[in-house]
Amino acid sequence: MSYREFIADKARDCAVVAHRGIWRNAPENSLSAIQRAIDAGYDVVEIDIRRSADGGLFLLHDETLERMTGLGQTPEALSSSDLSVLRLRDRDGGENNAFTLEKLPSLAEVFELTRDRIFLHLDVKEREVIPDVIALAKDMGVEHQVDFWASLKTEKDFCWIGKTILPHEVLFLAKTRLNVPGAATQLALLEELSPSVCEIYFDRLEELAALTDLTRNTGMALWVNTLDSVACAGFTDTAALADPDAVWGRLIDAGISVIQTDEAAALKSYLAARRT
Repeated sequence: MSYREFIADKARDCAVVAHRGIWRNAPENSLSAIQRAIDAGYDVVEIDIRRSADGGLFLLHDETLERMTGLGQTPEALSSSDLSVLRLRDRDGGENNAFTLEKLPSLAEVFELTRDRIFLHLDVKEREVIPDVIALAKDMGVEHQVDFWASLKTEKDFCWIGKTILPHEVLFLAKTRLNVPGAATQLALLEELSPSVCEIYFDRLEELAALTDLTRNTGMALWVNTLDSVACAGFTDTAALADPDAVWGRLIDAGISVIQTDEAAALKSYLAARRT
């Protein structure tokens, strides 16, 4: 089953997306963190991608290497060979976490690890790098196992997506906000594009009603982050651990079918309990 087919499957349960891998037991965005997500049977793992000085593609969230490697430089300033030997701090990095034997992984290493084992949500930090990521995915034959996302705020975004991403027939994830002054424009562009899946932001759960006709007519899936740092309207991982029905349950009942979380094990257990 391709990633697109998985997203479109109306019989599936809510998808569990592990944010930066299982980073509480390994360095975030590391091969070990991703392997732990595979071993746990999660549906998707989210990773962050940046480019080296010589065009190599590596996993890193921040603009600099400081938090995860202790090196106060940008990855774009270093060669692929320099980046490949950097050791990662444990968990989410910082001075309080010790260095591990894990190295900063290349995207090619990740594609080899995850091939036919788990889907990948690719957070490419600079969108001009997306064509290189698509090219690598296609060259390695994993283009139907990954997604690409971009904000869909303006006609310029719409045209860029149509020119840069859609011709490659990879899964595209739109990012749309219902809680901003330009929400009507974003909704109109979303309806015109009708992607397979949309990452949605809102201030009130009731705002999702604006998407009812679109999701019914196109089959578009809705994705929400419950990560504490970016969650909407108090629907956080921390709140979900205290009362999963009030957070994950309400989101699912409102039509959300993909949830990105730092509490993947708890969400998976909740979904299993909910089924019974």
